[in-house]
Amino acid sequence: MTSQFNRRNAGRMSMRAFLAAGCATIGMTSVAAGAQVVVPTEAAADLPASAVAEAEADAIVVTGTRPIAESEAAALAIQKASPSLVSVVASDAVGRLPDQNIAQAVSRLPGVAVQRDQGQARYINLRGAPINWTTLSFDGINVVSPEGRDARFDSIPSAIASQIIVRKAVTPDMTGETIAGNVDIVTRSAFDYKGFHVAAKAGAGYVELGDTVEYDGSLVLANRWNTGIGEIGLLVSGSYYQRGMVTDNFENDWANEFRDNRPGFADRVWARETENKLYRLTRRNYSGSAKLEWKPDGDNRFFVSSIYSAFKDDELRSNYIFDLDDQAARVPTAATACATTPSAPRAPNTGYADVCTGNTPSQGTLYGIDINPNFTIRKYKQSIFTSTIGGDHDLDTLKIRWRGNYTRSIDDRTQPAQLNYESPSAAANRPTIDYDLRDPQQSYVTLYRTITNADGTYGRGAQVRQIEDFPLNLVRLRSLLAKDITRAYTGKLDVSYEAGLLGGEAVFSVGGQYDHRTKTSNEDLLDVRTAAFAGAGISTNYNAIAIDGPFRGEIPLGYDFRYFGRERVEDPLAKARGVGTYVPQTANFYRVREEVLAGYAMALVKYDWGNVVGGARVEHIRNDGSAIVVLNNVNTPIDVKNDQTLIYPSLHFNFDLDRSKKLRLSFNTGAARPDYDQLRPNFTFNDANLTVSGGNPEATPEKARGVDLYFEWYIQPQGFFSVGAFYKDVRDVLFNNTRTFGSTVLNSGGQDRSQYILSTTLNGGDGKIYGVEGAFQQQLEPFVGDLGLPDWMGGFGIQANATYNKSEATTPDGREIMFPGTSKFVYNVGAYYEKYGFSARVNYQKRTPWIDSIASPQEGVRNGVAVLALGDGGDQYWGTDDELDASARYALTPNVEIYVDGANLLNGPGRRYAGISARTIEHETFGRRYTGGVRVNF
Repeated sequence: MTSQFNRRNAGRMSMRAFLAAGCATIGMTSVAAGAQVVVPTEAAADLPASAVAEAEADAIVVTGTRPIAESEAAALAIQKASPSLVSVVASDAVGRLPDQNIAQAVSRLPGVAVQRDQGQARYINLRGAPINWTTLSFDGINVVSPEGRDARFDSIPSAIASQIIVRKAVTPDMTGETIAGNVDIVTRSAFDYKGFHVAAKAGAGYVELGDTVEYDGSLVLANRWNTGIGEIGLLVSGSYYQRGMVTDNFENDWANEFRDNRPGFADRVWARETENKLYRLTRRNYSGSAKLEWKPDGDNRFFVSSIYSAFKDDELRSNYIFDLDDQAARVPTAATACATTPSAPRAPNTGYADVCTGNTPSQGTLYGIDINPNFTIRKYKQSIFTSTIGGDHDLDTLKIRWRGNYTRSIDDRTQPAQLNYESPSAAANRPTIDYDLRDPQQSYVTLYRTITNADGTYGRGAQVRQIEDFPLNLVRLRSLLAKDITRAYTGKLDVSYEAGLLGGEAVFSVGGQYDHRTKTSNEDLLDVRTAAFAGAGISTNYNAIAIDGPFRGEIPLGYDFRYFGRERVEDPLAKARGVGTYVPQTANFYRVREEVLAGYAMALVKYDWGNVVGGARVEHIRNDGSAIVVLNNVNTPIDVKNDQTLIYPSLHFNFDLDRSKKLRLSFNTGAARPDYDQLRPNFTFNDANLTVSGGNPEATPEKARGVDLYFEWYIQPQGFFSVGAFYKDVRDVLFNNTRTFGSTVLNSGGQDRSQYILSTTLNGGDGKIYGVEGAFQQQLEPFVGDLGLPDWMGGFGIQANATYNKSEATTPDGREIMFPGTSKFVYNVGAYYEKYGFSARVNYQKRTPWIDSIASPQEGVRNGVAVLALGDGGDQYWGTDDELDASARYALTPNVEIYVDGANLLNGPGRRYAGISARTIEHETFGRRYTGGVRVNF
């Protein structure tokens, strides 16, 4: 029995090595033709027949002549052997499509949907769940993202991964703060290769929108040496990706205007603002890693590894805001019907929210409105540094795994400069605009001179194309230095013992883990206003920072403008530093410490019919939040502590219906703890807006119980089919919420703030999320002979998966809504061809709309009666998102390959809307991208 267990365990370890060795280049590219990698006999049963070159006693050697087919089969072998529900990204499946970061790489797996930022995959919704329900780990060690528990995957280049395992069913040896699942990035090892290994990639490309370029490069060096004290392996790697971008953008800010009392008001929601955010930006991803390993013998391994990955966003943003509700206080409040013939408004009523002028929420004319442009330089950077030391020791039936980890995550939100401009107060110096918001895909404004007639009514003058023909005055210059730093220390010990139990072969495991995490947020603000400009010699005219040049986007704007120059902003910024200082924003400071002491026990029992995995995890969590609250105009330190103990049992059954079919049944539990900024104990207030915002250290975790039932069919020799259902019951659902503050603690200087509107995080009621998931993949090669097809057609293959999600949760105000992140349907359909050294793939992704944020009730008065409505026009949704990518490769030699990629080929928009689809909040496009280059592998 012992030798059998050792052989099986060794097999699973070898499979990991197979996937990594199957990477001919960094970025998980193809295996070079003729390359040989060892695969265990147990796993090899699931490999395509064409992959088998020769058999030995306990191993099969695979030749990499069909890298897509063979690496996918190897991934399926890992998935099949797993004692819990997982999906594995095949090594070559990433390299065969333009998957630049981890989010994009896993987005093609069943049940996975991604949220994008400016066209780049960033967050993961796993089986319709909110993004904070999915955890991130490197080699099994959980890592806190720079943003906190909302794991960002765009800061992690796919180049650092040997394989990616998405664990959908939680087991006791996984952290309890996992509800939806875990994305584990398995990094490369020198022992994945036979000896000295070099892999490199170099590529360049073209971005259609804005006529910009992108660059992509990576390098892996590995070697292993037999010494007198055992075998030593060293692997180092690095990657760099850069993309220039511009964006085509328009945005609308919707609101319930309670002053609109004319008949029919119940169906009207007006746009407070319409704007264009016109970006010029450069995005970079880069990484470096090193792993040193020592194997003194076949049963022991020691290692130390370090990874650094970063995402950098260098932005120039020209933001033209048309302040439609600038004179909202003068909206007529009469409840009577309008005259038969619409009439122009009389000064100072601009016509906003006034149906008697002929205006509607989606189309109309407004007179003498304010333009509020702001011009911003941003230098955002998110980085993760993680370093782990550990060892693996196989002592016959006893196995010991230990790890020590330090991780530092930094979210640098620095904005070197933001300049705010406004129109003068006189109507003659402000534009009249025609606004047309009827098309959800294109909002449009046209500018005219404003005329005030002798009778006091407004009129529309000549059209104006150049927006700078209307005077704009600088009113505020700010520079923000902001950085959130999270430091985490982890110690982990796992011990397993093999024995018999109830007629089966069992592995008993126990373990403990200690996590100590501290997140600190600091901000320093330089804020200089109009009164200081003259003395500092700062010009208030936009011409001082404007540069000449054509518009680089394609959106049909109703006006022309000039970009601002980065170097031209340096002069007013330097002068502002001469008259002002960076002031610590003590009201925004917080520090949250978290300690988690965990232990678990579980057993894996194997029978002829399959296996059972069961056990429980116990976690004791201590939180300590520190902040500064302004009380009676005095900075007052505040500290809040709490602790709790949670228990997470789980049970998993895996039935082998026959050699190729499995049935999985899982019962599991988990909890999503509030994020660090949600636990901060401070409040800040804004007397102008009558608002208070802050954290809630009393917020409790969302607790979930789930069940999964899946059928898997590993179709021999080269196919896969699965269908499954999942259900999670969730208590104490967390929501960002607004309500009346209701406390006098912030009152000072005679100012009563108890009735301000508070924005914070609250626990709501219960919720549930459930759905059905299916996947299918198949190659044509096994059927070519039976169908009488020519041999060349055997290179075709297909992959497809679809997920149906449904969710509902009770908000703190009692509404029933979907969970943020739940798309009803998520699809992935891909096809590929691979033969004669050539391969090509095309993949289409689609997800239907999902909630982005929840609207809170908004109090108002209509016709003297207090009423409630949803703020901001209703809950905010992301619209349907679809993407088409394609890629082609050709092997010039067994070691050299050329490639070409096409990304975002549909050039679809990122679009958000409020309440109903016709009410667009944001619409942004980014352009198609084309890249080509070479990969080498020796």
